[in-house]
Amino acid sequence: MFELIFVLIFVATLLVTGITFMTVLAATGVALAVMLLLGMMSVVFKLLPWLIVIAIGVWFFKNFVHSSSQRRY
Repeated sequence: MFELIFVLIFVATLLVTGITFMTVLAATGVALAVMLLLGMMSVVFKLLPWLIVIAIGVWFFKNFVHSSSQRRY
């Protein structure tokens, strides 16, 4: 939601200052790309503890659980 408000205020500021419409579209595209990239990075940082737990779980399963089930026969 913060990203949308930022982009709307950014576009309104460019339109009020008298910049051409094509420049406003280009600046809006760049702003959307930057905000999208930063939003994806924040999601990765938010999920990072869970990704580490999953990686440890997969490593534990491969090294201890799966290898011990093959030794039975």
